[in-house]
Amino acid sequence: MVTEATSPEFLAKLEARGVSRRSFMKLCGSLAVAAGLSELAAPRVAAAIENSVIGAESGKLFPVIWIEGASCTGCTESFAQGDAPDPAYIVLEMISLNYCETLSAAAGWSMEEAKEQTIEAGNYILIYEGAVLEGWDGQALRVANEPGTDILAHAAKNANAVVALGSCAVNGGWMAAHPNSANALGVQGFLKKQGIDTPVINIPGCPANPEWVTSVLVDVLLVGQLPELTSENKPKVTFNQTVHDNCQRRGHFENGEFVYAFGTPEEAAGYCLYPMGCRGPMVKANCGIVRWNRRRSWCVESGGPCIGCCVANPDNPGENWVETNTPFRARFRDLRIGGAMVQPEAIAWTVTGILAAALVVHGFGMKKAGRTDGGAPFEKEREWDMKHPNESIGIYTLDDNSKGGN
Repeated sequence: MVTEATSPEFLAKLEARGVSRRSFMKLCGSLAVAAGLSELAAPRVAAAIENSVIGAESGKLFPVIWIEGASCTGCTESFAQGDAPDPAYIVLEMISLNYCETLSAAAGWSMEEAKEQTIEAGNYILIYEGAVLEGWDGQALRVANEPGTDILAHAAKNANAVVALGSCAVNGGWMAAHPNSANALGVQGFLKKQGIDTPVINIPGCPANPEWVTSVLVDVLLVGQLPELTSENKPKVTFNQTVHDNCQRRGHFENGEFVYAFGTPEEAAGYCLYPMGCRGPMVKANCGIVRWNRRRSWCVESGGPCIGCCVANPDNPGENWVETNTPFRARFRDLRIGGAMVQPEAIAWTVTGILAAALVVHGFGMKKAGRTDGGAPFEKEREWDMKHPNESIGIYTLDDNSKGGN
């Protein structure tokens, strides 16, 4: 059994790129954890990389195609700013990134040719970032005289798997928010409509954490199979628990200690941000474990409530994190009435105001009709009883003038 990467050729390649053996093994441990394995599996990760990926005599670099849809390129930027030693740098040397509009050195005709040759050869992974735009016949994302929708369908048919990277790629994200004039949707939904059954791995987030992407690549390269997925085709090891489950402020939640306004002693004490609109209890992601910026911090730790950027239903473009969670600093989501966006609190206060006004008007009416002075006049004997004395329900007594009430 290989316990560590010791090949002189392999170490030389790392050193040529400014990466020490110690740093590389540290990276392998991080990748093992990101893939749901123990840090003790780091030697296995290193061996898999050495023997099967980087320049082994009997192996090849695993080909990857990275296509940009309707995106801000934030997921690419996130991936390229990974932990040290730079995962993006190592992984881009581990795999053969044959096509990427942002990271490829080539451009124009030569890059399009490389993509087509990769598709024809097969046995590659397709990473798609951004929303799919069906509007305008896919012409909004036209590249090299080909509609964006055709580009995705063509690249997905031959792929081993498609990684929908970021919430926009999962279900349209920002682009699919109302009124969605571009008819944006996610990769999985688009491929289903096209009858393409290539497996899709959904990695939501805005942007997606770089370790989430790396963990999928490790699963494919090390384990040789796709990661275990949830019912929404999201990696289970990453998206099987809520943000709240692993939040360091959860103890304050259990104790009923909350922040109700920024700049207060409660905020300084690190109390729970649930009243400030935190979506942690409703959103599934391991942000509190993996964290960001070389595991230094993450949204809630930095003082901001979770805005639920990992909410993305691949089967419903309308159930995206923007539609579901805005406004981000309010406890309730907006409700759409026609073209207007209204908070439930506003509706409740409006209804309360209408009822209060109606009661006031009713009171004035009662006063004007004299029904508040001595009470309203009531009949002393029911008319039906007067007409049917033998079947009368009430019991009446006679007085000097007429029958009186019981």
